[in-house]
Amino acid sequence: MEVREDWKATTVYQIYPRSFMDADGDGIGDIEGILQRLGYLKWLGVETLWLSPVYASPQRDFGYDISDYRAIAPEYGTMESMKRLIEAVHAQGMRLVMDMVMNHTSSDSAWFEASRSHRDDPKRDWYLWRDGRGKDGKKPPNNWRSMIGGSGWHYEEQTEQWYWATFLPFQPDLNYRNPVVKRAMLDHVRFWLDQGVDGFRLDIFNAIFKDASFADNPRSWRPFPSEDSPEGFFQRPLHTIDHPDTLAFSKELRAVLDSYSHPSRFLVGEVFGSPEALKRYCGEHADGLHLVFLFRAMRTAFRAEAFRALIAEYEQHFAPPLLPTWVFGNHDRARSIDRLDGDPRRAALLAFVQLTARGVPFLYYGEEIGMTSLDTPFSSSLDPLAHHYGWVPDLLWPWMKRMGLFVHRDVCRSPMQWEDGHHAGFSGTKEKTWLPVHPNFRRVNVEAQRKDPNSLLWCYRRLLHWRRLLPCLARGEMRLFEDQRSRRMLLGYERSLAGEAWRAEIWLNFGTQEQALPVGDAPLAWFSSLEASVEEVAWLDRGVALPMLSEAALLVSRPTRLRPFEGVLLVHRHG
Repeated sequence: MEVREDWKATTVYQIYPRSFMDADGDGIGDIEGILQRLGYLKWLGVETLWLSPVYASPQRDFGYDISDYRAIAPEYGTMESMKRLIEAVHAQGMRLVMDMVMNHTSSDSAWFEASRSHRDDPKRDWYLWRDGRGKDGKKPPNNWRSMIGGSGWHYEEQTEQWYWATFLPFQPDLNYRNPVVKRAMLDHVRFWLDQGVDGFRLDIFNAIFKDASFADNPRSWRPFPSEDSPEGFFQRPLHTIDHPDTLAFSKELRAVLDSYSHPSRFLVGEVFGSPEALKRYCGEHADGLHLVFLFRAMRTAFRAEAFRALIAEYEQHFAPPLLPTWVFGNHDRARSIDRLDGDPRRAALLAFVQLTARGVPFLYYGEEIGMTSLDTPFSSSLDPLAHHYGWVPDLLWPWMKRMGLFVHRDVCRSPMQWEDGHHAGFSGTKEKTWLPVHPNFRRVNVEAQRKDPNSLLWCYRRLLHWRRLLPCLARGEMRLFEDQRSRRMLLGYERSLAGEAWRAEIWLNFGTQEQALPVGDAPLAWFSSLEASVEEVAWLDRGVALPMLSEAALLVSRPTRLRPFEGVLLVHRHG
């Protein structure tokens, strides 16, 4: 069966539902709130919405501990409101992707409650239970460590066995070696595809299968894991992460989605490791996961040569038919602008990379207005991961961040800043919102930036417009410019697509001084990351789809210099 691959040209906007918009006034974001803001997302120009979990859950990990995959948490809405959201998103010409947590359930789920009740329960083998070591069985079955440090084995007095949890103790792992479990989880996937969702983001997908031998993991000298390697806590997770059976399962899951071909659906996996390791999840013949998150951009130094090297690496390992992903922030990491000294010019420059380089961009809510991390004490965090590290003094929190161990996730989950009024327009509650609104909301908000065509928000909107307008930006080939004169401060590349009339030339100045652009042909049109032209704003406001139809009126002079932290996109006739 031929499967259309129009997902390759999309842009994805991540919504953390708890923090996006509160429609019922309880201080917690909800599905009705998302429905109220669909007009804004359409105006912005994003094409796919990714929702962090809204399934029924005790909310101990704010939705990543699912108790019922076919029900909606009441604080977010109902199945009816979810169906209305899916329909409304599609009516706007957008897609909806849901988070799917396949590795584990909540310990409060009916499955686990049955599994833990008795050794002879039919669902006992739905999870990973083992006898302990030692004379009384009170030592963990082996040396396996969880992703967050310490043993991932947890003892249950009632049945005198240990269960395994890759992440937090209340998130027990499912046993995918039991074919009934695998079939049940794939049925949940089909259930949501039947509701009309357009794909899934897969939480910690690289931990799905554990080795059947339960042999000890080898030792390692690495103290902490990172985006580049799951090795850490002085152990190499040979038997718990990236198991060959997980790679095989990615193809099974892909086959399920490919059977829903009109429109095409897609999968993006949260996996960790080097680009070489991550590429394996996409399959030898591009028959595995459609996409995997590449997190290196989050740690790439703000230098032209660093991003040139990153692009070259992505192009090497994710050459067509594969695609890289461009990610600068999400619900598990500090806000991206924090790494840029809070400078919106630098944020706009990275938006240029994200939305004009070859790949699928993933934007995190609030990134488009430069929302910053919430300064809240480590000791008062609501995040259960921070509680796991509760023994760490607040004084050591900055050191842990520098070491790459980000365990205080409240800071990147504060409510969306819509306006400068009550609770930043997020909620009408008279009480506190679930997390505090960032104090800078009076100057950093959507309403203020919508009025300013030279704002960061408008830069994102203009980039998203050009990405839809020029097929070469969404689906074209990429060529890095290697002019030695430009290597230090300037990054330049070209996007082109065979058979299309237009090609795009992109130049980015990562320096603090003006830079001369290499000499080239005059473009038909161009725009800057720092300011919008009157014509460009008019095109967007009128909804004009193809402004370059009248070439004679648009032919302009090529800019000769770039200001500090300025990016330009130059549009040329192809050939």
